Amino acid sequence: MSNLRIHDPLSIEPVGDMLQGMLRAFRGNYEGGFAFKVDVTESDKAYNVVAEIPGARKEDIEVSVDRGTVMISAKVEKSSEQKEGERVIRRERYSGSMQRAFTLDSSVDESKVDASYENGVLRVVLPKKEASPQQRVTIR
Repeated sequence: MSNLRIHDPLSIEPVGDMLQGMLRAFRGNYEGGFAFKVDVTESDKAYNVVAEIPGARKEDIEVSVDRGTVMISAKVEKSSEQKEGERVIRRERYSGSMQRAFTLDSSVDESKVDASYENGVLRVVLPKKEASPQQRVTIR
Protein backbone atom coordinates (compact mmCIF):
# COMPACT_ATOMS: atom_id res chain seq x y z
CA MET A 1 0.00 0.00 0.00
CA SER A 2 2.93 2.36 0.44
CA ASN A 3 3.52 2.29 -3.32
CA LEU A 4 0.23 4.05 -4.14
CA ARG A 5 0.58 7.35 -5.96
CA ILE A 6 -2.07 9.98 -6.55
CA HIS A 7 -2.57 10.51 -10.27
CA ASP A 8 -2.23 14.10 -11.38
CA PRO A 9 -3.16 14.51 -15.07
CA LEU A 10 -1.15 17.74 -15.24
CA SER A 11 1.99 15.98 -14.03
CA ILE A 12 2.59 14.37 -17.44
CA GLU A 13 5.54 16.49 -18.57
CA PRO A 14 4.54 17.60 -22.11
CA VAL A 15 0.85 18.04 -21.32
CA GLY A 16 1.48 19.60 -17.90
CA ASP A 17 4.03 22.07 -19.27
CA MET A 18 1.71 23.05 -22.12
CA LEU A 19 -1.30 23.60 -19.84
CA GLN A 20 0.71 25.48 -17.23
CA GLY A 21 2.17 27.67 -19.96
CA MET A 22 -1.32 28.43 -21.27
CA LEU A 23 -2.51 29.31 -17.76
CA ARG A 24 0.52 31.57 -17.21
CA ALA A 25 -0.14 33.27 -20.54
CA PHE A 26 -3.80 33.83 -19.68
CA ARG A 27 -2.99 35.25 -16.24
CA GLY A 28 -0.27 37.41 -17.76
CA ASN A 29 -2.60 38.90 -20.36
CA TYR A 30 -5.32 39.44 -17.79
CA GLU A 31 -3.08 41.33 -15.38
CA GLY A 32 -1.00 43.22 -17.94
CA GLY A 33 2.09 41.14 -17.41
CA PHE A 34 3.42 39.29 -14.41
CA ALA A 35 1.89 40.83 -11.31
CA PHE A 36 4.26 41.18 -8.37
CA LYS A 37 3.07 40.91 -4.78
CA VAL A 38 2.16 44.17 -3.01
CA ASP A 39 1.27 44.93 0.62
CA VAL A 40 -0.36 48.28 1.44
CA THR A 41 -0.76 49.50 5.01
CA GLU A 42 -2.22 52.75 6.33
CA SER A 43 -1.45 54.91 9.34
CA ASP A 44 -2.86 58.29 10.33
CA LYS A 45 -0.13 60.11 8.40
CA ALA A 46 0.76 57.89 5.42
CA TYR A 47 0.26 54.82 3.28
CA ASN A 48 3.15 52.35 3.16
CA VAL A 49 3.61 50.11 0.14
CA VAL A 50 5.94 47.11 0.07
CA ALA A 51 6.31 45.37 -3.30
CA GLU A 52 8.39 42.30 -4.10
CA ILE A 53 10.06 42.81 -7.48
CA PRO A 54 12.83 40.21 -7.68
CA GLY A 55 15.35 40.48 -10.48
CA ALA A 56 14.60 44.12 -11.33
CA ARG A 57 17.21 46.88 -11.33
CA LYS A 58 16.40 50.12 -9.50
CA GLU A 59 16.72 52.01 -12.81
CA ASP A 60 13.99 49.83 -14.38
CA ILE A 61 11.32 50.58 -11.74
CA GLU A 62 8.90 53.51 -12.02
CA VAL A 63 6.47 54.78 -9.40
CA SER A 64 3.90 57.44 -10.22
CA VAL A 65 1.08 58.99 -8.22
CA ASP A 66 -1.75 60.85 -9.92
CA ARG A 67 -4.90 61.95 -8.06
CA GLY A 68 -4.75 59.09 -5.57
CA THR A 69 -3.88 56.40 -8.11
CA VAL A 70 -0.52 54.74 -7.57
CA MET A 71 1.16 53.00 -10.52
CA ILE A 72 4.22 50.80 -10.05
CA SER A 73 5.84 49.35 -13.15
CA ALA A 74 9.05 47.41 -13.63
CA LYS A 75 11.00 45.71 -16.36
CA VAL A 76 12.82 42.47 -15.55
CA GLU A 77 15.45 41.07 -17.88
CA LYS A 78 16.88 37.62 -17.35
CA SER A 79 20.24 36.83 -18.77
CA SER A 80 20.15 34.46 -21.70
CA GLU A 81 23.75 33.37 -21.24
CA GLN A 82 24.23 29.85 -22.50
CA LYS A 83 27.50 27.98 -22.51
CA GLU A 84 28.89 26.04 -25.43
CA GLY A 85 27.46 22.53 -25.51
CA GLU A 86 24.57 23.30 -23.14
CA ARG A 87 20.91 23.11 -23.98
CA VAL A 88 17.97 24.55 -22.10
CA ILE A 89 15.81 21.88 -20.51
CA ARG A 90 13.43 24.11 -18.59
CA ARG A 91 13.07 27.90 -18.39
CA GLU A 92 10.70 29.30 -15.77
CA ARG A 93 12.16 32.64 -14.71
CA TYR A 94 10.05 35.59 -15.81
CA SER A 95 11.36 38.25 -18.16
CA GLY A 96 9.40 41.26 -19.36
CA SER A 97 7.27 44.10 -18.03
CA MET A 98 5.00 44.05 -15.03
CA GLN A 99 2.81 46.63 -13.39
CA ARG A 100 0.33 47.22 -10.61
CA ALA A 101 -2.06 50.12 -10.07
CA PHE A 102 -4.40 50.86 -7.20
CA THR A 103 -6.38 53.82 -5.89
CA LEU A 104 -6.16 55.10 -2.32
CA ASP A 105 -9.00 56.63 -0.26
CA SER A 106 -7.19 59.73 0.98
CA SER A 107 -5.30 62.35 -0.99
CA VAL A 108 -1.55 61.81 -1.21
CA ASP A 109 0.98 64.62 -0.90
CA GLU A 110 2.78 63.82 -4.15
CA SER A 111 5.68 66.18 -3.40
CA LYS A 112 6.69 64.14 -0.33
CA VAL A 113 6.52 60.58 -1.70
CA ASP A 114 9.62 58.56 -0.79
CA ALA A 115 10.70 55.29 -2.45
CA SER A 116 13.63 52.92 -1.87
CA TYR A 117 14.61 49.59 -3.45
CA GLU A 118 16.90 47.01 -1.89
CA ASN A 119 17.29 43.22 -2.27
CA GLY A 120 14.28 42.90 -4.57
CA VAL A 121 11.91 44.82 -2.28
CA LEU A 122 10.46 48.23 -3.16
CA ARG A 123 9.26 50.37 -0.26
CA VAL A 124 7.14 53.45 -0.95
CA VAL A 125 5.89 55.92 1.68
CA LEU A 126 2.94 58.00 0.49
CA PRO A 127 2.24 60.81 3.00
CA LYS A 128 -1.38 61.90 3.27
CA LYS A 129 -2.30 65.51 2.58
CA GLU A 130 -3.38 67.53 5.55
CA ALA A 131 -7.14 67.80 5.68
CA SER A 132 -8.17 71.33 4.98
CA PRO A 133 -10.64 72.79 7.47
CA GLN A 134 -14.16 73.13 6.23
CA GLN A 135 -14.87 76.60 4.91
CA ARG A 136 -18.16 78.33 5.36
CA VAL A 137 -19.35 80.04 2.18
CA THR A 138 -21.23 83.29 2.49
CA ILE A 139 -24.24 83.47 0.23
CA ARG A 140 -24.79 86.84 -1.43
